[in-house]
Amino acid sequence: MPPSESLPHQFLRTRRFALGAPDRFTVSPDGATVLFLRSASGDAPVHRLWALDTASGRERLLLDPADPASGADPGGDGVTGYATDAAGTLAACLCGGALWAVEVATGRVRALPVTGRPADPRPDPTGRRVAYRTDGALRAIGADGTGDREIAAPDGPDVRFGAAEYAATASMGRARGYWWAPDGSRLLVARVDESAVARWYLADPAHPATPPRTVRYPAAGTANAGVTLWLVPADGGARTEVAWDRARFPYLTAAGWDAHGPFAAVQSRDQRRVRTYAVDPADGRPTLLAERRDRCWVTLVPGTPARTASGAWVAHRDTGGADGTRRLTVGGTPVTPEGLQLREVLGVDGEEVLFTASADVVGQALWSWRPESGARPLTTGPGVHTGVRGGPTLVRFGRAPDRPGATAVVTRPGRPDLTVASYAERPVLALCERRLTVTERALHSRLLLPSWHRPGGGRLPVLVDPYAGPALQRVTDAQPPMMFVSQWFAEQGFAVLVTDGRGTPGRSPQWERTVHGDVVSAALEDQAAAVTEVLGRFPELDPGRVAVRGWSFSGMLAVAAVVRRPDLFHAAVAGAGPYDPRLYDTHWRERFLGRPDTHPERYDACSLTREASGLTRPLLLMHGLADGNVHAAHTLRLSAALLAAGRPHEVLPLPGTGHTPTDPALFTNLLRHQVEFLWRHLGREDSGV
Repeated sequence: MPPSESLPHQFLRTRRFALGAPDRFTVSPDGATVLFLRSASGDAPVHRLWALDTASGRERLLLDPADPASGADPGGDGVTGYATDAAGTLAACLCGGALWAVEVATGRVRALPVTGRPADPRPDPTGRRVAYRTDGALRAIGADGTGDREIAAPDGPDVRFGAAEYAATASMGRARGYWWAPDGSRLLVARVDESAVARWYLADPAHPATPPRTVRYPAAGTANAGVTLWLVPADGGARTEVAWDRARFPYLTAAGWDAHGPFAAVQSRDQRRVRTYAVDPADGRPTLLAERRDRCWVTLVPGTPARTASGAWVAHRDTGGADGTRRLTVGGTPVTPEGLQLREVLGVDGEEVLFTASADVVGQALWSWRPESGARPLTTGPGVHTGVRGGPTLVRFGRAPDRPGATAVVTRPGRPDLTVASYAERPVLALCERRLTVTERALHSRLLLPSWHRPGGGRLPVLVDPYAGPALQRVTDAQPPMMFVSQWFAEQGFAVLVTDGRGTPGRSPQWERTVHGDVVSAALEDQAAAVTEVLGRFPELDPGRVAVRGWSFSGMLAVAAVVRRPDLFHAAVAGAGPYDPRLYDTHWRERFLGRPDTHPERYDACSLTREASGLTRPLLLMHGLADGNVHAAHTLRLSAALLAAGRPHEVLPLPGTGHTPTDPALFTNLLRHQVEFLWRHLGREDSGV
């Protein structure tokens, strides 16, 4: 089998080349021990918990599901998550559907006799108990396996304690729903009530005897889950509510409990205001500390708000001129320079703030700020870097522009660096790319060509393959996994163009806000401008054969391309696109378009279903029928509108498949089907294939 044919299977078999690579690092406060997860090889799905001794450089295997002595179930994905106490001496791990306590120093493993199927285990900071979620309740058990008890019980059929609601996990970046007090005596706990959220149903038409799965989905303009915060004793006593103005600020965007007490950040429904509160641990009374406002939306920077040891709040502020800069603030004062775009706050240790930031659009460096030295980079050279610190030990984790995969390096003062071994597979394809900056907006692009293509060998059709949405960048100073899928398409005979346009993150606050009120037009305009310039610069590309493909946001963009710009785009393949914005979730869609009852014209302008009659080019639609993120109704309604307008198209339903295909064989054949569709409608003449 040639390499170009095996890449899609390898891509999913290795879980996007992530298996075998070290990940999820935790550094003990004294810097002596680094914990991480890693599987045994590049295609072994079973993750194991490891400890690295930073003095000797030796690795110890702490929890191996394949080891009968551990008592863990060897099936499944192994260790799927873990957390430690404040000292890093106790790790609570999910493995094989059970909860395990691991003593880091001795390696002793103990199965904890919990109730139900546990989720999200977290030891209290003192290491005495482990909290976990199960069946809507929050429970805790002693680290020695005794005293399992309920902390907060659901008081309704649609109530969960300690969980994060859909809007938080899908859009805000908040996956947690409870936080321990430093002394382990109490917790700050979110109560989620989904009784007002609409019920949606995910059926499996391929198995008509199977009942549909019911989910709660807050579509734009409809009710969200009701989220409240409570102070709860660890022994399960009476709880105290943290009462803020939930009518005006219904979203809980962040919370925590540090040495200064509990805190929370809340956001208005229109997302233009965010308030940060300190919470009185005695009576739950919130005290307003800061409020941010923005005419479009207040960006939620991961890791904020936080506090230094002296009590200074760590947050961000967008400053500057037309483009602006997202700057780190400590105590309300910007501490990073103009032009350095804050990406994420990774942690606060004493007075030091560890964060990532970008001095250019495609790169990301690891930075540190301290009062005595200011902001300084901890990584140099190109790449996309992040990290974690504990005491004097720093783990730098980054991707370089000249090789796939990430490298993890442990740095300690006065000692040689340690590289954490990675067993990840290298992609069977190498990128054959040209890095470009195109149009007057200086859009960053990658043009990928077939490795076998030679000048004079015939003109190549162009396949535009962006993401181009607000969620992520595809063009970075690294070799991201999806770029190898784009290279696979190039090996099939296409020149593949990947471009990040307006609305994508990392460039400036104003660049991100360009799509406010209209998430389609600017993104499509930039893709059209990019491919037009590239066609003019490279005569080996065929302007008469230009196609576009995409999934999720870019699936919507692919449909818009052939509907609105058939003069430039001649065919499209689109998967799982949110074609009807009224069917997408509240927090994400209302961020850009507002509420549909307030701005119906924005929703109409971004609805591809309403533009179905404009289709004149070949279109292939694909959608997983078990997709709980972008419901299959988007594609079904678009197809119905196309049929009603008499517009031929093809639809490929994927039974039992969620938002992203996970079966290697299905993924491989799905990509091959797209290639066959494109060649069928673009033709192979003059291609040299």
